Formats: sequence, C-alpha cells, structure tokens
Amino acid sequence: MFVGRADDQVKVRGFRVEPGEVEAVLAAHPGVGQAVVVAREDVPGDKRLVAYVVPEDDGTLHGDVPSFVAERLPEYMVPSAVVVLDELPLSVNGKVDRSALPAPEYASAGGRGPATVLEELVCQVFAEVLGVEWVGVEDNFFELGGHSLLAVSLVQRLREQGFGVSVRALLVAPTPAGLAAAGAGGEGVVEVPANGIPEQGVEVITPKMLPLVELTSAQIDVVCESVEGGAVNIADVYPLAPLQEGIFFHHLLTGPGEADVYLVPMVLGFDSRERLDGLLDALQRVVDRHDIYRTGLVWEGLPEPVQVVRRRAAVPVTEVVLTGEGGDPQAELQALAGRWMDLRQAPLLRVHVAADPGRVGRWLGLVQVHHLLQDHTAAEVVLSEVEAFMSGNGDGLPVPLPFRDFVAQARLGVSRAEHEEFFAELLGDVTEPTLPFGLADARGDGTGVRSARLRVDDGLAVRVREQARGLGVSPATLFHVAWARVLAGLAGRSDVVFGTLLLGRMNAGRGAERIPGPFMNTLPVRMDVADADVVGAVRAMQGQLAGLLVHEHAPLALAQKASGVPASAPLFTSLLNYRHSARRVHSGDSESDGTAGLTVLSAAEDRTNYPVTVSVDDLGDGFGLKADVVDPGDPELVCGLIQTVIEALVAALEAAPETPLYEVDPLSPVDRERVVTEWNDTGVVVGEVSVLGLFGEVVGRDRGAVAVVCGDERVSYGELDVRSDRLAGVLRG
Repeated sequence: MFVGRADDQVKVRGFRVEPGEVEAVLAAHPGVGQAVVVAREDVPGDKRLVAYVVPEDDGTLHGDVPSFVAERLPEYMVPSAVVVLDELPLSVNGKVDRSALPAPEYASAGGRGPATVLEELVCQVFAEVLGVEWVGVEDNFFELGGHSLLAVSLVQRLREQGFGVSVRALLVAPTPAGLAAAGAGGEGVVEVPANGIPEQGVEVITPKMLPLVELTSAQIDVVCESVEGGAVNIADVYPLAPLQEGIFFHHLLTGPGEADVYLVPMVLGFDSRERLDGLLDALQRVVDRHDIYRTGLVWEGLPEPVQVVRRRAAVPVTEVVLTGEGGDPQAELQALAGRWMDLRQAPLLRVHVAADPGRVGRWLGLVQVHHLLQDHTAAEVVLSEVEAFMSGNGDGLPVPLPFRDFVAQARLGVSRAEHEEFFAELLGDVTEPTLPFGLADARGDGTGVRSARLRVDDGLAVRVREQARGLGVSPATLFHVAWARVLAGLAGRSDVVFGTLLLGRMNAGRGAERIPGPFMNTLPVRMDVADADVVGAVRAMQGQLAGLLVHEHAPLALAQKASGVPASAPLFTSLLNYRHSARRVHSGDSESDGTAGLTVLSAAEDRTNYPVTVSVDDLGDGFGLKADVVDPGDPELVCGLIQTVIEALVAALEAAPETPLYEVDPLSPVDRERVVTEWNDTGVVVGEVSVLGLFGEVVGRDRGAVAVVCGDERVSYGELDVRSDRLAGVLRG
C-alpha cells in the first residue's frame, strides 16, 4: 500500500511530475509495505525525487527499488534516492509528517564504490575508456562524456574481459551498477557460422560451404565463372551489408560514361619513384590482409547480390603520361582515370601513377577506393596499417578479422520482423516526404553541390555540452533536435523525417573497431516539432536514437517500405551526419615512420546522393558545421539557421525548459527584421496621382492588355473598365 496524499505536480529536472504516480508504482513492489515520495531541494536549485519506504512484515527490502521503478516509468520519474525506514513519521492527526522525513545521504562526487568483483571490473573499464581516474557505480557513461565511438570500445573491452554485454543493455542502464545487474552471458552477440570453404581451396564449391548465403549449385557455378581462376581463387561468398545495399543500388543508376559519387579519390605526391613503390607495396599487403579489400560483386543471375572474396587480388596500377597542359596535373590525372568502376572486378580500388611534368623526380599517385569497401573509420584503419608497413612495423599489426563476421551480425542479429515492427510504429502514418527547399531528387550524383562551413561559437559549444551532461544525453541528441526544428521551416511542415548516419559498429561483434569495411548505415529519424517542449523533445530524440542503435543494421529500404509514403517518392531528402572529428596526427616529416617524402595533395570529402547533407563535427572541445546543398538550396543559410536554433534551444533548456519546441525561432533578430520588415517594404512612390488615375492611363493607352488572370479566365483593361463602370452604377443605385 502507499500512504499519504500525493503532492501537487512538482517540476524535477525540467519535467512536471506527480509523486503520487511513483508511489502507486512502489506500492506494487513485492518488498515494499508502505511508501511515500517527495520532491526535496536540500541543495538550492537541485530538486530531486526521494522515496521513503517501509519494508514488508519481515523487515527486508527484497529487490532493487530504482530498477523496479525504471522498468515502469520514465527515467526522470525514478527516485534519486531510496531511504528505508522502520516506520513512516506521522503527525498528531495520523497523516505522514513530511517535514520529519530525514534527508537522504547521497554518495559523494564519484558515487559509491563497487561492492562486487563484477562492479569493480565494469568501473575499471568505464574509467579506462573515458580516460578518468575513477568511476563510481552510479556514474552515467554519457554524462561523463561517453558517446557512440567510446561505447564501441566499452562494449568490446567488457567482452574481452569475459563479460558479455549488449548495446541495448548499455543504453538502458548506462552505469556500472546497471550493467553489472544486467548480468553476463554474451547477450546480443551472434555466433557466426564458420566459412565452409577449405583454406587450401577446392575446385568445386557446394551450397553447404556457404552458410551466410543461400545459393544453388547452378548459381554457385555462375559465381565461380565470374572470378579469375575459378573456384580455387574463391575464399568466401556472403551477402552485402546494409550500407552496401544502398550504395550498390545507386551505382546501378550510373553507367560507364557517368560519374559514380561513391568512387572516392585521393591524390598523393611522392619525392621519388622509390617512395611511390613503397606505398604500392604497403597497399598490396593491406589488401592481402583483409577480405573486404579482396572482394568483388556478383549479381546477375542470382537471387540477391553477393560479394565474392578472392584468395589473391592484385591492386591494379596504371601508369599514364601527363602533358602538363592546363597547368593542373592533378586534374589531368583524375580525368585520365575516370570516375566509374566495374564492381565485378576485385579489388574495388585502383591506382593511377604519373611523373609530375612540372617537377623533375616528383611523382603523383591517384588512389581511388569505392565506398563499398570502407567508411571513415575503416579508412583510418587502412591508413594506419599502410603507415605501419611503410615504417617496417607491419609484423606488429593484430591478426585481421573478417568483414564476414559483421555481415553475419547484421543478418542474424535482430530479426527482420523486429526491424519491420520498429519502423512500422515509427513511420507507419507518414504519408508525405519531407523535402527541404522542395528538393525531391534523392538520386543525384553529387555534382552541382555547394558547400558552406561555420564554426560554432566557443562559448555556445561549452553551453551545449553542459546541457547535454545535465540531461544525461550526448550533444548529438541536441543537434538532432535542432536540425528537426530547422528542417520544419525549410520543408514547411511540423512533422519531419530525415536521415541520420549510424556508426554501425555498436552491434558488430568482437574487434569491430579495427575491421575495415562499410559499417555505417543511414536510417530515418522522425520528430513533430509541434508536439513537445524542449526537454520533452530532447528526451524523445534520445529514446529514438537509442532505439535506432538496436536496429542499426536494418536496411534503409525496409524502413522506407514501413512508411505510408508512395514507393515512387523518397521518404526524406536530407541527411544529418554527427561525427567525432578529432584530427589524427600525421607529421610525415620523419624517416622513422616511413612516410617522409609523401604528401596528401587532395582528398575528396564523402559525397552522398542526398540534396541536403548537414555534418556536425564534434572536435572534442568545439563544434563545426558543414552543409552540402544543391540549388536552389542555400548552404550558408542552413549553417546559420542551425547555429541560431542550437543557441535558442540551449537558452530555453537553461531558463525555460517548458518552452514548446516550435517557439524556438530559427531566425536571428537580424534575419527576422530582414524578412518581416525589409522584404515587406514594397511601397512605391508614384507622385500626385491616384490608383484610379493610373488605371485610367493604362485603359487609354492599351485597352487590350491583360489586367486580371484567374484560372483560365483573362480580363483585359478595357473589359475591366466596362465591368467597373457597371458595378459603380449598381452601387450608386
């Protein structure tokens, strides 16, 4: 039972809470006999819910009270402290004397220490990953600065210590105590079936040898015929990962004479041919190490496209001669190489080299890698391995892990039915696409894009991080809310959908952080900016992003089909990419690292087919904004709107968290003055003449000129003059 009258609504952490609701939940706890919940403010400005409970008759409180409440109520309604009493203090009239309830003893700054060996292990790993000296068992991973990249390392390190934990568990219980209570056992980790093709190779591959894909013997013959050397040169066959499916679809829309937006170029400069050959050798050794870099695609005559891993795939190197005409040898080299690649040939990277016509002894190398092979994290892995080989440290690299493990996790982890249920609930009633600037073409080739950059004010960046920590969310959540508000204005609708890029390595299995390959995925986010206050919007976005992480391997096509938008139209045409962009340091000026004499001359930034792409670079201290927009969109406008909204959002969270999100103004005072006043100042000085006088002048000059158009009807000035005279006669009468 619960006793005492519930308090009126109180505001705790920006939310309106009725303590009586919490008391009702506590009454259902099997170990609680009596309970009362109050909002205490023992420290000015720090109001917290505190539960006072009296155990059942045996005097023992069975079970964890906060976890019990957390399973039934939102996180902000979970008491900050639970005080166990022998009996509740009563006033003279028999009611609970709330003024006599003792103040709880909160743990000190770091929270209480570990009470079990398992809690000690988890606390230690938390501290290692977060780079702090000590973490208490109640400390929140995300409040301490954790984010998706660090979460990958956290989950991996815990698994290496024998503590199997899923990403879902981390999101639900982001504290050492919560994870320890979740228990071990490898939850969320898929047992990957072994590759059935013998290591020494065979001349005939059977269906049983390919556990990750269903192919008949005849279809396997088609695959073998597509590979140089036949079956003996095939090391594995498996399906495409989610991101690969989308990239492959867009590749099919282009032909050999067109530009493939997903063919990523990098131009390198070398002080000698010897230095160039050293890089080519290192690149080949990286290709030899990783299955994803020895893969090509086969799709014709098959039920679905597959990637076929060769045992040996030589990096194609083409030497060309540059004329030097035009004064830009890099552009000439890229023009000779072209911007399209046959995906049936492995590896899906190639190199074109040429002597620099303007400098004796200098060489240029163009490395083109298809996005089917790597995302940003994978590129960093490959670059570090190339440097290791060039510096003579390649033997110290860890044993490579196959990309097939990730494909298995993506295919065999969360079921397709679970994906469909999640996205049907999220998008089932969405019937119209969200089109910023009216841009509806989601099949572009990346050309015609205009870009703009903006560094977020340093003071504002500090405030963003403070609000994120206070709410226990990542700054990424705040930027997602901000973009939803901006997008509502650009698309002219309150209920908006946009794409977000997911790291893809949260549920990818062991060693995911060091496996090359395209793990990233694009999935939809939805928010109705007219449906929540700013705190509620942040909480809703936090929950949605957490849910997406569980479904991070769902194909985008599946999510789009779950909506009510017609198949011929895109669900969304804008993309938000929140990325942790601490620059990796590479000096290139020391013979010891093997890269002296090598210079990166140009590296194309990632492009997508989306007409509006917003990138938020988390630089560790500040934030950078970048907008890539096609006409008639304005990238500078987009960056400015995001900065204005994030500042207004933070101000609302600081001072008035009950502010409706739609009242967060995307226009700065200067922009609002321009739109409302300057652009509406349409008055024209015409001298001492009336409107009737001006009309009469036109009638006298050209009676046949069109004066009014309404639908298919057109009225000339002469006709309008007759009609107006007729109306005037009626009015006079």
